Amino acid sequence: MNAQSHAVGRTMADDAPFDFGGTFRGQYGRIARVIARVVRDPARAEELAVEVFVKLWQTPQAQGEKAGAWLYRAAVRKGLDELRRQTRRVRYERLLGSARMTSTPEEIHGANEQQERIRTVLAVVEPRQAELLVLRSHGLTYEELALALHINAASIGTLLSRAQHAFRRQYIRRYGETNGEQ
Repeated sequence: MNAQSHAVGRTMADDAPFDFGGTFRGQYGRIARVIARVVRDPARAEELAVEVFVKLWQTPQAQGEKAGAWLYRAAVRKGLDELRRQTRRVRYERLLGSARMTSTPEEIHGANEQQERIRTVLAVVEPRQAELLVLRSHGLTYEELALALHINAASIGTLLSRAQHAFRRQYIRRYGETNGEQ
């Protein structure tokens, strides 16, 4: 067993074995749901959730008592990255004229205009602000946000307010007045 594979599965603080299997079983569903809320595709979200856990396996310093917060942050980033990838793909398809002209019944049924607008705006605001808004929408407390994003807990309120303001500004710029919605 080489040094790197020996380090995987151990925490940095106490050198006790990290229960990767237990963490996977306990957190996978929640991580897949976090990603699914961002990318709106449960099947793709499950694939991305597995990638997040592979990254956890390969990142010994993320293992241990902070693994839950690390997983949330990695899941949000993975979802936002996928959203940006999809946005770029659609833009390039339109430029090349290869975008489909008709939608399938599943796509028509699954389309939710407000959620799509939110996803579009999240894709263009600063990544840190998008992470903060998505994690907060999942009910994380200020302390959990601070831990997940490696930010001073006293700064969370201000940063969250700025992120909400940036989101509103982009939303109004793209879609007009929000009519009290966000």
